[in-house]
Amino acid sequence: MELPSVEREQALPVRDDSSDFEAFVRGQREGLVRFLRRRTALEEDAQDLAQESLVRLMRYRGHAPTAWAALLYRIALNALNDRLRRAHTHREAQHTTLDVDFAELASPEPSHEQRLATQQELAMLQSVLLGLPLRCRQIYLLNRIEDMSYTEIAEHCGISVKAVEKHISKALRLLRERLASFNYPSLSRSLPDIAQP
Repeated sequence: MELPSVEREQALPVRDDSSDFEAFVRGQREGLVRFLRRRTALEEDAQDLAQESLVRLMRYRGHAPTAWAALLYRIALNALNDRLRRAHTHREAQHTTLDVDFAELASPEPSHEQRLATQQELAMLQSVLLGLPLRCRQIYLLNRIEDMSYTEIAEHCGISVKAVEKHISKALRLLRERLASFNYPSLSRSLPDIAQP
């Protein structure tokens, strides 16, 4: 009586060709990498594809040893084609890798040091502004922050335009002096020389 096919397969002795298979893999790796290197742009890609192909070949280790080479190269070509299709689909040529020369990529954001310096300058500027006499500071901020003209400030505060000019001039002079004393000449130079009406 003949065994059903599943039982027949289980009844066959399993060949232990693990040492033959390992020897085959060791002997094929270098040639496979060269084969793939001729078809890929990067050595790393050829190495990765070779490794992937050898791992996939493990599924076929039960086949006849004479079929392993053909299977390995067919697997390698399929893996290469899969990778090329994936690259085309994901438009990998348009991507920038961060592994190579990532330090050269310019960021639109300021560096940590720049942000820290700006925060320090703003804190110092706020301190200097708060150090101005109250009326002088109010008039200066109405002009610079609220963008009010000298005439509008005069009407708002109930003073003359000439008084507004004096307060603005005094504020600019004091700001320049204090900023220079804090060793921030760049900020003091950024203040206008002549008050804008």
